[in-house]
Amino acid sequence: MAATRRTLVPVAVTDFLGSARFNSVLSMVAVGVGFSTHVIRALIGWPGLIGALGVLVLLAVLSFIAQRKMIEWHGLLPLSILVFVGWCAISVFWSDYQWATLGGVVYQLIFAFLAVYIALVRDAIQIVRVVGDVLRFLLTVSLALEVLSGLLLDMPIKFLAIQGNIALGGPIQGLFGTRNQLSIVALIAFVTFLVELRTRSVRPAVAAASITLAALCILLAHSPVIAAVSVVVGLATVALYGIRQVKAGHRVFYQWGLAVLTVAALVGAYIYRTRVIDLLNARSDFQVRYRLWIQMWELIPLNQTAGWGWVGAWPTDLSPFTAIQAATGTYQSTGLNAYLDIYFQVGIIGLILFAALLALAFGRSWLLASNKRSVVYAWAPLVLVALIVTSVFESSILVESGWLLLVICAVKASQGMSWRNALPRKESRPLPDRS
Repeated sequence: MAATRRTLVPVAVTDFLGSARFNSVLSMVAVGVGFSTHVIRALIGWPGLIGALGVLVLLAVLSFIAQRKMIEWHGLLPLSILVFVGWCAISVFWSDYQWATLGGVVYQLIFAFLAVYIALVRDAIQIVRVVGDVLRFLLTVSLALEVLSGLLLDMPIKFLAIQGNIALGGPIQGLFGTRNQLSIVALIAFVTFLVELRTRSVRPAVAAASITLAALCILLAHSPVIAAVSVVVGLATVALYGIRQVKAGHRVFYQWGLAVLTVAALVGAYIYRTRVIDLLNARSDFQVRYRLWIQMWELIPLNQTAGWGWVGAWPTDLSPFTAIQAATGTYQSTGLNAYLDIYFQVGIIGLILFAALLALAFGRSWLLASNKRSVVYAWAPLVLVALIVTSVFESSILVESGWLLLVICAVKASQGMSWRNALPRKESRPLPDRS
C-alpha cells in the first residue's frame, strides 16, 4: 500500500506536466512574457523578468521530461540555429566585456529554449492561436492605456514610456516602449489574425475585431518603417496566394521567377533608396539611424572577422557602446539594423551564419506554404518576411519576442523540410491529440 502511494504522486505529476492543457498554458505564458518584456522590466525590473523566465524554463524542462517518450527528438534543431548560437557563445573568449557577453548568450539561449519547447509541443494551428490570443490581449491593453493616458488623464504614463498622444492622432507606443516596436507587433498580429480568419480557428466576429484592432494600432503608431514593411508583407501575401493557385508541376518555374523579381526589386530599392525614404516621409528617422550606422561602421574594421563580442541588446555602461552613444548624441538599446548589429557584435562570420539561418528558415517555410493545402502554413513565411524586412531598420529579431518567433518558425520549418528526415530513426510514440 505504501509503495502504491509513493508511485501515485509522481504519475499524477507527470501526467499533469505532460498534459495538453499544461502545454497550452505554458506556451501562452512564454509567448506573453516574450512580448511583454518592456512592461515587466518597468514594473518589477530585470530581477523580476529573469525570475519569471527562470520559472518558465524550469517548467518547460519538467514538461519535456514528462513527455520525453512522446516527442520526436530525431533532428530536433536546425543546424543553422545551433551553429549561429554556438558562434555567439564562443565570442565570450575574445570579447572585451566577457560578463556582458555571457549574460547576453544566456538570455539568448533562454528564449531559444522556450521557442523550441513551443515548437515541439504545439502544432502549427495551435501556435497561431497562442500568438493570436496573446497579441489580442496585449494590443487591447495597449490601446486602453493610450486612451487612459491621452483622453481620460491627459498626462503621460512615464514608467511605461506612453506619451499620451492618442488625442492628437498619435504616435502611440502602447505596452512596447516605442512606436516602431508597437508597429512591428501589430503587423505580426495582423498577419496572425488573418490566418485565424482563413483557418476559421476563431469566430468571424472575433477575427474581424482583431484585424481592426491591429490595423488601428499600426495607423496610430505612425511608423514610416512599418509603412514600407507592410507593403512588402502585402506583396508577399499576394505572391504566396498566386503560387498556391499554380499547378504543382509548374510551381518551380514560378518560384524561380519570383526569386529573380525579388532580387531585382531589392536592387531597385537600394538604388532609389533616397526616393523611397522621401516617399515614406522618414528622413528624420533615417538621419538618426544613419548617424548610428556610420559610427558602427567605423568601429567594425577593428574586429571585422569575429566582432566585438555578442551582447544582444546593448548595455548602457560599456565601451564601445557608450562611445557610439556619445558620438551620436542619442541613446539606443540596439544598432537599429539587425544585420549591421550582427556584423558589429560577431563579425562577418556571424553575419554569414545568421543569413544562412534566415535563408533556410524562410526558404523551407515558403516551400511548405506553397505546397501544403492548409492556409495555416502561410503564417510562418509571412511572419518571417515581416521580421526580415523590419531588420533593415530595427534589431528586434535578435532578442526577446523577435528571436522567439524566428526560432519557432525555423524549428517548425525544419520539422517539415529537413535533409535529416531521410536518416534512419528510432520508432517513437506519436504525440497525443493536443487540440
